[in-house]
Amino acid sequence: MTYTASEPKRPMLRSLFRGLLRRCPSCGIGKSFKGYVKVADSCSSCGEALGHIRADDIPPYFTILIVGHIVVPSILYLEQTAPPEFWVHMAVWPALTLLLTLIFLPLVKGVVVNLIWALRIRGDET
Repeated sequence: MTYTASEPKRPMLRSLFRGLLRRCPSCGIGKSFKGYVKVADSCSSCGEALGHIRADDIPPYFTILIVGHIVVPSILYLEQTAPPEFWVHMAVWPALTLLLTLIFLPLVKGVVVNLIWALRIRGDET
């Protein structure tokens, strides 16, 4: 990727941190989402265009990866140390998986959207 001298730098770590907070990657004040995981057309504070950013399948993939690495070892550890009844497994693990997924998905999507913004990916690359 080559950038012209007129394009301002976009710090990666700052953008990623702002993504965790679901804030605008440019100013850090406005919200980058207008719903649960719907990217806003533009920042409400600085007006930075965000609607063109398409994260597509990356956030769900990473969310599954993160939640799976939390839930599966927890199941295995509990089964090895103090095996509960089967109904406990059926009550706890699906609920925990759903809860963690709902918590992590918007955070991961915020990070991915801000990463795409920081890397200046337009979506029309081939």
